[in-house]
Amino acid sequence: MLFSDYLAAEWRPALGCTEPAAIAYAAACASALASGTIEAVRITCDSRMYKNCYAVGLPNSGGRVGIRWAAALGVMAALPEERLEVFRHVNPGIVVAAEALLNAGAVTVKVDRARDDLYAEAVVHRSNGRGRAILERNHTRITFLERDGQPCLVPSRHETAESTSVRHDVAALGLDALLELARSISTADRAELRRGVAANLAIAEHGLQALPPSFVASTADDERTRIAALVAGGVLARMSGEDMVVMTLAGSGNKGITCSLPIALWGAGHGSPRERIDEALALGCLLTSATTHRLGPLSAMCGGANAAGIGAAGGLVYLGGGNSAEVSLAINTMVGNLAGMICDGAKIGCAMKTMTAADAAFRAATLALAGVGIPVTDGIVGASGLLSLDNLGQVAAVGMAGVDAEVLRIMCAKQGDAWPRENRRARVRRAERRSPVDPS
Repeated sequence: MLFSDYLAAEWRPALGCTEPAAIAYAAACASALASGTIEAVRITCDSRMYKNCYAVGLPNSGGRVGIRWAAALGVMAALPEERLEVFRHVNPGIVVAAEALLNAGAVTVKVDRARDDLYAEAVVHRSNGRGRAILERNHTRITFLERDGQPCLVPSRHETAESTSVRHDVAALGLDALLELARSISTADRAELRRGVAANLAIAEHGLQALPPSFVASTADDERTRIAALVAGGVLARMSGEDMVVMTLAGSGNKGITCSLPIALWGAGHGSPRERIDEALALGCLLTSATTHRLGPLSAMCGGANAAGIGAAGGLVYLGGGNSAEVSLAINTMVGNLAGMICDGAKIGCAMKTMTAADAAFRAATLALAGVGIPVTDGIVGASGLLSLDNLGQVAAVGMAGVDAEVLRIMCAKQGDAWPRENRRARVRRAERRSPVDPS
């Protein structure tokens, strides 16, 4: 595998949270297939997509949140070529038009609970026709387009750098192979990694200004805590819908911020060579993707903490001169510490979860470089870091099979919506169809 292929699939710019951006992208694709006045918009998505659109802010929308607003703005913008940056073109006129569409009850959302993987379908009825678009498995993978009931040219299901395939390949590698891949990065790869760090640092510094001065001041005396607070600032700004691009990692801007900033800022602050920082970040990204493969792109567990936090810890170990044995110790400590932190949707509260993960990554790396990690005798911790990741994936896929349903029931009850229960046997059977990782 070439690292450049990996980077093209997993290190991508986005404006706003990736789930509502994906909904807007699918809606824009469907809208662009027809013409005339927009009459109705129908969205069908998986339950985790719904959860992650529930309370997150949308860029350039004046503080609007939620999946219906994401769909309405995407339909009105109708710029599918912008992909996950479709919100960049939202303006006051589009917001007014989207609000009128919503007030008319023209936007409906249905959750398909049988869907295990990331899924969104948009159907847009316009006065001069109907468009339909289906997005599956990752946030930009359009697999079906239809105009007035007739299939259009369907994008390839086997993109050159498709994220799901790349993650599978990365997850199959051992730690020594991941380290070798991280060291193999080209000059162009290094430039792209640095570009992403710059974008993520910019939104972090902006978001930090929204936190109370007393909170920011409390982090000033400890460099680790200050960096963790910057992570929180970046995630807060992104979840609030700030009009600033972030570099996503494994389909998530929060993962991109949480993995990249601790590695880049700690390395720069301690005089690490830029080349070493680049390689540490490359390793952190690879570990984040390997963990995301085991958890799934959208999971009952918080990916920002459990995946990106693990990536950050591994990168910090590499910065400190550690090898695969120390990286393995750091992974074990992260799994033993943060496993079970649930995902209850994308929202401003994610800032605190990712700050916790960044702080934990520093502690895990420091312990690992001293030859210490949480031992295999503890809970789900495995005999190696990768076995711990396998166990983490199993807990997320099977052990937490009912968590999403209960979280969504609570969220829907807050809005007065009904959420039909699914019996436990069906939940477990559905979860067991997922394969977190091939242990071979």
